Amino acid sequence: MKRLTVIFFLFLITNCFAQKQFEVFFDFNIDYPNQQSIEKLNAWIEKNKKVRILKVEGYCDSIDTKDYNKKLSERRIENVLKILKKNNVEIISSIEKTAFGKEFKQSKIQEENRKVIIYYEVEEPIKEKSLSEKINSTNAGETIKLPNIYFYNNSARIVPKSNETLYELLCALQENTNLKIEIQGHICCQQVFDLNDVSTARARAIYNFLLRNKISKSRMTFKGYGTSRPVHKIPERNSFEEDENRRVEIMILEK
Repeated sequence: MKRLTVIFFLFLITNCFAQKQFEVFFDFNIDYPNQQSIEKLNAWIEKNKKVRILKVEGYCDSIDTKDYNKKLSERRIENVLKILKKNNVEIISSIEKTAFGKEFKQSKIQEENRKVIIYYEVEEPIKEKSLSEKINSTNAGETIKLPNIYFYNNSARIVPKSNETLYELLCALQENTNLKIEIQGHICCQQVFDLNDVSTARARAIYNFLLRNKISKSRMTFKGYGTSRPVHKIPERNSFEEDENRRVEIMILEK
């Protein structure tokens, strides 16, 4: 039971969906969307590649009988679903389809009643934790990769676009005066020893930045690990694995 709970929790944090709706309109006594709605629906499909259709509701105006209108609503639903399927929009297998004849609150404007409402969910990107949040949730002895830290090729010179992460780390140390860290440098691509000790030089560069900004030596150490602790086996298979191995991490010593 515990394992199932963990799996379900992981599913929740990696798949965040928000339910929304989209309306498609029809002309009088017609079961296929009008031209204006077709254009809007096509534009919506183009912009929403990662959606899942959960439910559709069909409506009619108040003219004609309840049974006739309900069947017309059903045809409208099916035609909209055909358009979605043709465009490879994901529709869940248990989709709920509801057709209304007259038993709904109608608008006084008849054109507004001739519609199909599509209910869907779209995957929302999950905001990544800030460095401070990661530090707060990390225990002593655990490591955190510093995101977006870049160096010039085969050197310890920090590329300016790394500044945002550097100052975020500085702020975290300023806010938490009990925090002590080891700055760890890692390189990629070499199966032999780090001849130029680039990994140590890069860790030292981060250390020196913090030192210049009044963080005490007693709260920091630095060390280069070369290629001794790769994320991916060396030689790497592609540039993605190289980037994963070429990194600077901090290990929490005390909090």
